[in-house]
Amino acid sequence: MTNEFLLEAINREFPGAIISSKDSFGMLTLEIKKEEIKKVIHHLKDSTLQIDFLTDICGVHYPEFPEKELAVVYHLHDMRTNYRLRLKAYSPKLNAEFDSLTDIYAGANWMERETYDFYGILFKGHPDLRVILNMEDIGYHPMLKEYALEDGTREDKDDAMFGR
Repeated sequence: MTNEFLLEAINREFPGAIISSKDSFGMLTLEIKKEEIKKVIHHLKDSTLQIDFLTDICGVHYPEFPEKELAVVYHLHDMRTNYRLRLKAYSPKLNAEFDSLTDIYAGANWMERETYDFYGILFKGHPDLRVILNMEDIGYHPMLKEYALEDGTREDKDDAMFGR
């Protein structure tokens, strides 16, 4: 399977679903409309394309882009041909909700819980969406870039030692 073949196959089956595409070091990366992402992934698995393995689901926070502040990234793999694919879908932080893939890939369960835990992204239809790695009463999502990385009140740190 080639990147061009897969891109054409998705465009033919879901016209207008692909927002952008690029080839990153030989891996096809597609930005898919949020409302189409589950349909596209379901088609990739159950059609003759048979992309049968969900390698990873993760979140990304882009605070500088309010309309695309949160992203969910899906890494898929065809185990027979060793073909890999990356799909991305974006959402504003206020409406960060995606369809769950647990009914397509059982392994999505823990990956979606981790993404929810660290980024606050909700997955509609998830059977048990709750905190998995953080304390239940933490009150925030630690991977969101909303907090200062360093404590500005520290006096015991010499910035010259850190190249500043």
